[in-house]
Amino acid sequence: MECQWKPDEQGLQQILQLLKESQSPDTSTQRSVQQKLEQLNQYPDFNNYLIFVLTKLKTEDEPTRSLSGLILKNNVKAHYQNFPNGVSDFIKNECLQNIGDSSPLIRATVGILITTIASKGELQNWPELLPKLCLLLDSEDYNTCEGAFGALQKICEDSAEILDSDMLDRPLNVMIPKFLQFFKHSSPKIRSHAIACVNQFIISRTQALMLHIDPFIENLFALAGDEEPEVRKNVCRALVMLLEVRLDRLLPHMHNIIEYMLQRTQDQDENVALEACEFWLTLAEQPVCKEVLCGHLPKLIPVLVNGMKYSEIDIILLKGDVEEDEAIPDNEQDIRPRFHRSRTVAQQHEGGDSIEEEDDEDDLDDDETISDWNLRKCSAAALDVLANVFRDDLLLHILPLLKELLFHPEWLVKESGILVLGAIAEGCMQGMIPYLPELIPHLVQCLSDKKALVRSITCWTLSRYAHWVVSQPPDIYLKPLMTELLKRILDSNKRVQEAACSAFATLEEEACTELVPYLAYILDTLVFAFGKYQHKNLLILYDAIGTLADSVGHHLNKPEYIEMLMPPLIQKWNQLKDEDKDLFPLLECLSSVATALQSGFLPYCEPVYQRCVNLVQKTLAQAVLHQTQPEFYEAPDKDFMIVALDLLSGLAEGLGGNIEQLVARSNILTLMYECMQDKMPEVRQSSFALLGDLTKACFQHVKPCIANLMPILGTNLNPELISVCNNATWAIGEISIQMGSDMQPYVPMVLQQLVEIINRPNTPKTLLENTAITIGRLGYVCPQEVAPMLQQFIRPWCTSLRNIRDNEEKDSAFRGICTMITVNPGGVVQDFIFFCDAVASWMNPKDDLREMFYKILHGFKNQVGDENWRHFSDQFPLPLKERLAAFYGV
Repeated sequence: MECQWKPDEQGLQQILQLLKESQSPDTSTQRSVQQKLEQLNQYPDFNNYLIFVLTKLKTEDEPTRSLSGLILKNNVKAHYQNFPNGVSDFIKNECLQNIGDSSPLIRATVGILITTIASKGELQNWPELLPKLCLLLDSEDYNTCEGAFGALQKICEDSAEILDSDMLDRPLNVMIPKFLQFFKHSSPKIRSHAIACVNQFIISRTQALMLHIDPFIENLFALAGDEEPEVRKNVCRALVMLLEVRLDRLLPHMHNIIEYMLQRTQDQDENVALEACEFWLTLAEQPVCKEVLCGHLPKLIPVLVNGMKYSEIDIILLKGDVEEDEAIPDNEQDIRPRFHRSRTVAQQHEGGDSIEEEDDEDDLDDDETISDWNLRKCSAAALDVLANVFRDDLLLHILPLLKELLFHPEWLVKESGILVLGAIAEGCMQGMIPYLPELIPHLVQCLSDKKALVRSITCWTLSRYAHWVVSQPPDIYLKPLMTELLKRILDSNKRVQEAACSAFATLEEEACTELVPYLAYILDTLVFAFGKYQHKNLLILYDAIGTLADSVGHHLNKPEYIEMLMPPLIQKWNQLKDEDKDLFPLLECLSSVATALQSGFLPYCEPVYQRCVNLVQKTLAQAVLHQTQPEFYEAPDKDFMIVALDLLSGLAEGLGGNIEQLVARSNILTLMYECMQDKMPEVRQSSFALLGDLTKACFQHVKPCIANLMPILGTNLNPELISVCNNATWAIGEISIQMGSDMQPYVPMVLQQLVEIINRPNTPKTLLENTAITIGRLGYVCPQEVAPMLQQFIRPWCTSLRNIRDNEEKDSAFRGICTMITVNPGGVVQDFIFFCDAVASWMNPKDDLREMFYKILHGFKNQVGDENWRHFSDQFPLPLKERLAAFYGV
């Protein structure tokens, strides 16, 4: 070790001065401090001064010393690899000597510094660190033991993987048994650290812990009643994780664990109660849930329901006593960033619209602005998942409670009852039906409760029962519900406006064209809200308008509706700058409106089209600048481009051939070609959707580019990126129909990948359907090229298309399959029963297509002879046999 480093007195004073200034609230002072710190980083021993202030300068006040350590931590994060050896050794040494400082703040700061150095790949280069910290745990001095444990806990959190690797000679084999010894330590702080350290290794099923799993669980049970909340919280957290990874070890004790968690879910300390409440969420995902929990439901349900009441602190945070706040502008920090969901092309299914695969947007997020996750939300989420496990068996325990809650004179209790009713909607729907004729009118009445928090939760709960409401005669339930919800959209409380707008969007999705008779009244309200809403709720209003357009479609295309709706939308459109994130929801909304209005959107399309093209062009240009000169230009926000591409798709779909002149006068195809090669999958996904829509709307402008576009489509048939692959597949199908036999040179670029995708296990339904349609369409225009592969795809092809509705896409795909069977009948022989089933899925095919089916079925029957056909058709399920006999006489 070199001779001890000493600071220069003048330099030390300068740094202390800086540390004092940096605690000033004034932002310009803060800025100049930042600049000076950057300058000081040029001096190799600047970091020595910082560690000196932290560990040696005991005369200074603690906040200043701690700050010095935190600045050093940031330097370690940014520049550690450039520290001279002498400096890093000095810092490491000082840290280990001062981990037991008498001040908790300084100990914690040193611990943070140690783990930051360790996580910079330095666990390997600092071999004495872990042994030394473990040794310090045995110190008689409390501060040293606590400091060392604090540092170890941070290292376990930050470097769990590397601790369990061969790189370090498996230190956990020593550390975990050591930690377990401290579960019984007399200090609650140390017990808490010990559990927290071990907890880091449960989820990864770390070998060293699995070897000691039984003593670990025994020790946890021993601490179950600990008087320290932090210890109880860590015990609960451990049990929740063990439920996921070592259920086998908990099962013998399950009865007692459930009893214990029931107590803890009612813990006086809300943090403990919240950790315990997670137990029910996790248990619901386990197959044993029903079996181990059914006997405890009578006790558990009241506990969860009780946890669903707002706490006093919630109400303060929610300003629950402020009823009217509509005139108060929003705090911009509270507005969550919205994520645009890029366009995905999907098929329509029998008995309903296209099923979205990720349709869980109406989860329990009625009050997402407060402390994001709390006991109320966790209890409600637990009740929701348990309702899905136990279904109507849960009602036995809930109904008696609900009666009391829903009609309770105290608003807080009534509010929680309404939340309970919403939480069980999905799981217990069947069992609730008999009560809904009485409950729905009661809820509609609660929409005008004098407490805003009751009105807002009622909006949410009613939206959870929208499906049932829409299935009943409209005058009895839908009309009164809609009338009241529209009043709530114009509520004087912002939280209620928000809840009502979201609930109305859900109602729109369920009701679809049932809303047509009320359109004038609905638009009146939504347009009025435009002038009334503050910033945050405007964004939700756009969504409600877009959903309305999606739900009623072309019924919106009436001059009087267009005159109400378009002026406020276009006014907002003109107000917003190109850089404004509020463009996202507005563009999404306009995309839905354009698709619904079709030709009705023509008067507005030119400026909208132009701006979208500009947004794409600007973003691409910014990306090029950033790539070439990253130090001068920042990366663009590509969401602007994605949303613009999606709106262009909406315009192409809505305006059809009318978009031709706009395309002719712009460079959109060049831009789209760039976007199709973007690194970001969402950009490619949206550009392929646009390609498909432009192909349908004005192929004459796409055709000259096909030779450049097709190879890109071929390379994007990678099912790892589901949505990109889905849209590329769909676009290839649309291009095939337009190209006809000219598609021939491009078939080899895509066919092999498509056949692989359709045979891939666990491929999402939407992608399978689009792949099948595209293979059929390719075979329709180039049967000689595709038919030889028939045997490799016919079975999954038939099963994926039997459930989609009769439509143009299905029609062209089946024409393709019939043409290919004519070219290569041998390819279908082994799977003919699947073809029969797919044919029977048609409700009413066009005459010439029916004729094709007839020929193939009869051709096959004649080929094999009556006797064999009888044997063959005896394998058919009865409905299939009857349909084929009735429609095709076989």
